[in-house]
Amino acid sequence: MQDYSVGIRSLALSFPSTKCTNDYYRQKYPQIVSQSEQKSLARLFSLADSTPSNEFDQEMLPYLQDPFRGAVERRILAPGESSLTLEYRAARDALEAGKFSIEDIDLAIATSFGTEEVVAGNAAFLVNQLGLHCPAWNLNSMCSSGIVALQTASTLVRAKEYRNILVVTSCAYSRLLDERDTLSWITGDGAAAFVVSELKANQGILGSKIVHSAETCGAFHTEIAEDSQGKLRLFMKTGKGANRVISNTAADFVLRCCEGAAATANVTIEQIDFFIFNTPTAWFTKFGAQILGINPERTINLYPEYGNIGPVLPLANLYHAALSGKIHENDLVLVYSFGASANATAIVMRWGDVALGSAHFLEKSSIE
Repeated sequence: MQDYSVGIRSLALSFPSTKCTNDYYRQKYPQIVSQSEQKSLARLFSLADSTPSNEFDQEMLPYLQDPFRGAVERRILAPGESSLTLEYRAARDALEAGKFSIEDIDLAIATSFGTEEVVAGNAAFLVNQLGLHCPAWNLNSMCSSGIVALQTASTLVRAKEYRNILVVTSCAYSRLLDERDTLSWITGDGAAAFVVSELKANQGILGSKIVHSAETCGAFHTEIAEDSQGKLRLFMKTGKGANRVISNTAADFVLRCCEGAAATANVTIEQIDFFIFNTPTAWFTKFGAQILGINPERTINLYPEYGNIGPVLPLANLYHAALSGKIHENDLVLVYSFGASANATAIVMRWGDVALGSAHFLEKSSIE
C-alpha cells in the first residue's frame, strides 16, 4: 500500500456566549478571594518547599501572588448551552470552511470532556444533529483527547479505511466544577472541530509520540457532592500531592514526547518552525520553551483569553496561530498536549492549506 499525505484540512472553534472576568469572582465571592491561598487552586499550584525545585516551579513563581494564578478571562456555558451545542457549531463551521458535504464525511470521532451524556458520550447525538450518516465513535484521553484523535484519524485515512474524518472535541469544566471552588476560576468551556483528509504531497502528519501519564493517576478525581442549589452532582477534585506530581513530571513528558515526535518525523527540534503547547496554566508556554531550549516567540499562549479548556487548548492555540499568520502553509509545526491520568502526546506536521472556520466567537461573548 503506497503511503500518502494526510492531515488537517479544515479547523474551527466554538465558545459559549458568556465571558467571565476576574471581577466577576471578586464581586460575587469577596470572602473566598480573600482566603484564596487556603483553597484548592492555591494548593494545586504552590511551592511545597520554600524555593522552586524545578523548571515548572520557576516559571510558576511569578504567579503565586495572584489568587487567579494568571487567569484573566474564561468562557462559561450559559443557560440553554451545552457541550453538544458547542460541538455542533464547531463541526458545522469546520465542514463549511472545508466545503465538505454531508456525504463527504464517512467517520466522526467525538472527544467530549464534561459531557451531559456521561455514559453514552456525544458522538451519536452529534451526528444526528448534523445529519451525518456515517459511524460515530467516542474517544477519551482526558486533556490529550483532541490530539490523540488527530493521530487516530490520520492513521485511519492513511490506511484508506476512511476518506474524510470529522473530529470534534469539547470541554465543559463548568459542569464538573462548582464556581465556589477556586479551581474553577482558571477553567472554561469550548469546542473545536477539524476534518482529517488527504493533503498535498509531503504535508500533514509526519510523526508522533504518545506516552501514558500513569504517574499522575490520583492527581484529580471525581466525587458526588451538593452544588450551590443543594442538588447532587458529579464534581472534579484535586488529589493529595497533585501539585508535586504535576510539577515533578511535566518536564519529562514534554521532552519524551516532543523529541520522540521529532525523531519519528526525521526532523530536529531546531527545524520546527512553530510550537503549539496545550496551555493549562499561564506559564506553560514559557515552561515548554525553556525545556526545549527554544525562543518563546516560536509559540503562542491563549491562556489569558480562555483559561484552561482541557482538550480544546492545543486546537485553540493552533487555530489562533494560523489566524494571526504565525504559521503558514508548509511550516513545520509541533503540537504537544498533556492529559492527567491518560496520555501525553506530541505530533509533528507540515501545515497544509487549512481552511479556518469563522472567528465570530471573538465578538459575541458578553461579560459578567
